Amino acid sequence: MSEWVNILFPVLLFGFQGHCLQYFYGSFLEGRMRDTKKNGLAAAVSYAALRLAISWAGAPEAWDYRAAAVKMAATLCLLLALAFCFYRTFTLLTIFLAAAFQAIADISRYVAVILLGELGEGLLDFWNWCAGKGVFASARAFSTAVGAGLAGEWLLEYLAMVLLLRLSLQKIVNDFREKDYGIHRTELLFLLTPAATGLMICLLLRIIIITMEDGVPRILYDKYPILIAALPAILLLSLLSILCGVKLFQDMIDLNREKSGRMVLEKQVASLQEHMDEMERVYSGIRSVKHDMKNTLLVIERLSVAGGAKENPELRRYLAGLNRTFEELEVRFKTGNAVVDALLHMKSHEAAREAPGLQIDAEELLFSPKLQIHSYDIGVILGNALDNAIEACRKLKEKEPEAEAYIRLCSLQKGNFLILQAENSFDGRLARWQEGLPATDKADKKLHGIGLANIKSTAEKYQGTMDFKIKGRTFLLSVMMKNERGGENGFWSDQ
Repeated sequence: MSEWVNILFPVLLFGFQGHCLQYFYGSFLEGRMRDTKKNGLAAAVSYAALRLAISWAGAPEAWDYRAAAVKMAATLCLLLALAFCFYRTFTLLTIFLAAAFQAIADISRYVAVILLGELGEGLLDFWNWCAGKGVFASARAFSTAVGAGLAGEWLLEYLAMVLLLRLSLQKIVNDFREKDYGIHRTELLFLLTPAATGLMICLLLRIIIITMEDGVPRILYDKYPILIAALPAILLLSLLSILCGVKLFQDMIDLNREKSGRMVLEKQVASLQEHMDEMERVYSGIRSVKHDMKNTLLVIERLSVAGGAKENPELRRYLAGLNRTFEELEVRFKTGNAVVDALLHMKSHEAAREAPGLQIDAEELLFSPKLQIHSYDIGVILGNALDNAIEACRKLKEKEPEAEAYIRLCSLQKGNFLILQAENSFDGRLARWQEGLPATDKADKKLHGIGLANIKSTAEKYQGTMDFKIKGRTFLLSVMMKNERGGENGFWSDQ
């Protein structure tokens, strides 16, 4: 029985490890084959076959740690080679994936063998006690019981190995959400250190776990029983450091993104405030000059025909043109909020420049004089919404010059809540999703792609929320906020 167990169980183990490997790699890397299932199956089968070959090729004696070190290195090379052969992207992250997989596989193996190996020893002692009591009628019955117990022990060990391996890999896949994040060498070192430490601990155990005394191999924890508990604890702590390292790395990415978003938001607000102040000063001057010039033009027109002088058509056309020019200086948008009016005026000119033919409809965007929400927060929300909408319309017009490009803005007061809505046309295609929001498809992801996140962050200052819907080729953004001053965690305090 032991012969087929020695063959069957390793085949099953490496087969399941191959399945886990293709799941692990496939969660981060793009397969070379169009059919992902076939690509994963090919990678899994290749891993199982080559691991069996490495395992059976010149099997070392139990105390030959040099051969074990060579096998570990060969397995790592195999994992990197499989990533290169079956997956398109070979990056620094691939090195971490290979090292983490091998470390977790080795840790799982040692934990299962140490903890459950003692169960087999206890079971063998029990069979010997039964044989001494005459429970077995023959030597064959005793041999069958021992073989069945050995197979059962191995089955439990292998089940423990594969279960710990699968759960650990799944934890990494779930925690490491930035699957296509381009890590740098320092970040790789941060991720790789726990995995490399786990590998070295396993190699160290392989060196010291079996010692030779008078030419007879002896397991170390037979001499020091405390190691039966200490060694698995060390291994599990090493495994935990790998998992926690991944979780901490993802948290660092999220923190850096939030920090970058806040920095950009602060710059946007500072720029917006400066721009609004300047616009208000300019518009105030324009209104004053326009009022004076209209009166001046009226006087000139009357003087031109005074005293019976003959009317001059050229002068009349010229004065009419000047009147039209001054009419164009009127602020087109009148929402009841000076900051929003100036912002819409600025964005309308930007829209005309970026996407000719694009019209911004803000007839239903109105604000009450009793609005408690800070004007700059409204400006941040509408500014980011308009930036995204103008960019979407620009792409639509580039692809389909005859397509209708529009942006519609409206507001609604419901009880103590203000609802802002922005609707725009787009080409119907969105970039991949990230953190529940459409991710940017621009090259500079640190400076772009955070508009919706900034809108959401600003809305939350007012116990509000943000939502969006996609209906065909229309993107509808809704923001709801409580009509009161923002909390202390905002960028601005009450004035």
